[in-house]
Amino acid sequence: MGVVGARVLVVGATGAIGGLAAGQLAGRGGVIALAGRDRDRLEERASELGGRPRRVFEAYDLDGCARLAPWAGGILGGLDALVVAFGVAGFGSVTAVSDASAEHLLTVNALAPMAVVRGSLGVLSPGGVVAVVTGEIVDRPARGMADYAAAKSALAAWLGVAGREVRRDGLTVLDVRMPHLDTGFAARAAVGVAPALGPGADPAEAVREHLVLPVLDALKR
Repeated sequence: MGVVGARVLVVGATGAIGGLAAGQLAGRGGVIALAGRDRDRLEERASELGGRPRRVFEAYDLDGCARLAPWAGGILGGLDALVVAFGVAGFGSVTAVSDASAEHLLTVNALAPMAVVRGSLGVLSPGGVVAVVTGEIVDRPARGMADYAAAKSALAAWLGVAGREVRRDGLTVLDVRMPHLDTGFAARAAVGVAPALGPGADPAEAVREHLVLPVLDALKR
């Protein structure tokens, strides 16, 4: 299939990674629908991409997350790929992060993406692709990031099992271990202050290499 004419839902389209992915996929001929939390930014991004369909969602509304793919499938006439690229950072020692903050990190970084994916599995076309951004934190959890790493690792483990389960249905699940990027994501942490992380990779190039090209390869299979 490739991306030309492929119907793609990008969830987290108002963020740096999701916005870049939406732009690159649309630029390669994808038929894109967008979902994001910030209504104004979502409308702006949809307009920049030529008036794409859009839907506002809230990560704490898990039922609403599960309805995103059926919405996109209905408005696009089907769904060939799902990109999930949202989350929130959190920092602090295990004794400094409150239970409420830990719950927030787990909900936004794991339970909400799971709900989005779960809602897509009965909608995606045969040969469809799910690509979910986790991050290199899964492979290299660091001190001061235990709760954030735990949430992303839980999502990664879930994606691994889900991918094996849906392979028989002709679907591919990609766990996108994005490297640290210079997007300001860590500075917008829900809790704590980010340590010195050093320079990050170029966002546009990293999104192309780690997310967009793997999605295209999977769609061509």
